[in-house]
Amino acid sequence: MEERIATNFIEEIINEELSDGTVSCVHTRFPPEPNGCLHIGHAKSLCINFGTAKKYNGVCNLFFDDTNPTKEKVEFIEAIKKDIEWLGFKWYEIHYASDFFENIYNLAVKLIKDGKAFVCDMTADEIRDNRGTLTEPGKESPYRSRSIEENLQLFENMKNGMYKDGEKVLRAKIDMASPNINLRDPVIYRVIHTPHHRTGDKWCIYPMYDFAHPICDSMQGITHSLCTLEFEDHRPLYNWVIENTGVSHKPRQIEFARLNITNTIMSKRYLKMLVEEGVVEGWGDPRMPTLMGLRNRGVPSEALKKFCEEIGVAKANSEIEIGYFEHFIRDYLNENAPRAMVCFNPVKVIIDNYEGSEEVEVEINPQKPELGKRKMTFSKEIYIDAEDFSVNPPPKYFRMKKDGLVRLKGAYVVKCNDYVLNDDGSVKEVHCEYLPDTRSGSDTSGIKVKGTIHFVDANNFVPVEVRKYGYLLNDAEYNGQDFNERLNKNSLEILSGVAEKYIESAPEDESFQLLRKGYYKKMVKDGKIIMSEITSLKDSFKAK
Repeated sequence: MEERIATNFIEEIINEELSDGTVSCVHTRFPPEPNGCLHIGHAKSLCINFGTAKKYNGVCNLFFDDTNPTKEKVEFIEAIKKDIEWLGFKWYEIHYASDFFENIYNLAVKLIKDGKAFVCDMTADEIRDNRGTLTEPGKESPYRSRSIEENLQLFENMKNGMYKDGEKVLRAKIDMASPNINLRDPVIYRVIHTPHHRTGDKWCIYPMYDFAHPICDSMQGITHSLCTLEFEDHRPLYNWVIENTGVSHKPRQIEFARLNITNTIMSKRYLKMLVEEGVVEGWGDPRMPTLMGLRNRGVPSEALKKFCEEIGVAKANSEIEIGYFEHFIRDYLNENAPRAMVCFNPVKVIIDNYEGSEEVEVEINPQKPELGKRKMTFSKEIYIDAEDFSVNPPPKYFRMKKDGLVRLKGAYVVKCNDYVLNDDGSVKEVHCEYLPDTRSGSDTSGIKVKGTIHFVDANNFVPVEVRKYGYLLNDAEYNGQDFNERLNKNSLEILSGVAEKYIESAPEDESFQLLRKGYYKKMVKDGKIIMSEITSLKDSFKAK
């Protein structure tokens, strides 16, 4: 057998099992519940489950945990499939918990016949109140001593729709004094009179996740059930179900640390709230940490996978700085994104001593000189970015200012002679003169300037809307406050802009480095071009 070097504790376990013959192949699964869209935290689980299977020449299933019809939707199933394909993963088989409802039901009946499950009439609140604490045992249900015959009949009645939601549940009969609260007679079936997206009205009882999960893993032939640390305390119940239902195949559950990132919402419940309350424009809003949102924002899937690879697989939860993730996005785009010039809140500059127009050349991507250069026009009237002109410049201001020299990227050095203000004090227009012998690429002037700014030809441009994004959550210093207090109410800023003409003909969804501004993706909405921010230009990440 080919020897594989382990890079994490999961692979160390697998290597040992392959060596001693406990398993002969690796079969994993990615098990989302289709009650929302996947977020960046799921990307880590995807990479671990699909990546582990690939490393060992095994396979990975896509498994939908559709055991709660009140929350699940077909639209989320399709969105999840698209997310996985975007990341470049290919599932071996698709399965649903609902594929196995008949098997799960029969195994629940087996538990009743074995005296290991009973029908309970207690309410959810009563069950919770009687569960006990970490230091005190729970109290047994008064219905725990029902006979096997009575439990079989009551469970059959549950299946036949004779009870209302919450009126009765089926509980495993384990140990109300167990130090693990999950083993204190957990609920394994409940009544839900809601049509299911796949089975319709066939069922009105549905298994709980903790009961269905190990059975479905077994039915699929899963060897390693890889999940996050919050399921560690559930592992004894997982194993109890496997052992006591008598399923032939016995998978192994292994837990790893979940992904937590600063400034980032990692809860489907809160993400759903943002969508339903209209704080964002749906699950795919570019500010959302959903995979759909990241894709719409223009985050390269390669950068996301590289990030997940670099943070590794750990046994203890920790928090990763958002800047570390942005570092991988920026690194990929710097290498691959074409350059473009866009002026935000543009200011018109009139070059008084220039007539006509000409073409100048700038690099498509200086990281890839083989791509060559692109042409853009230069004429008497141009636009510059509002931030690149100052009426009262601070010390060491090397952009455009009165009586100062600055180079226009790819064109000439210009000198500002005057400016005109609007009534409100804003800059209406700036007047300059150009120095003819300073053209980029053929400069013979010997003049050295400290500042270079970008521009757009005012006679050959396309108007754009610029969308800049802040984090949805304020930073970690806000820990201890509730969600609404941490929520950033100013996470979207919309500006007007002008872009060089070739932006207009570029493909939709193309990502660019806008010179001196950041990385942006081209979007088109209602015929309007939108430059949507992906991440800032400057890498500010410094590991703490």
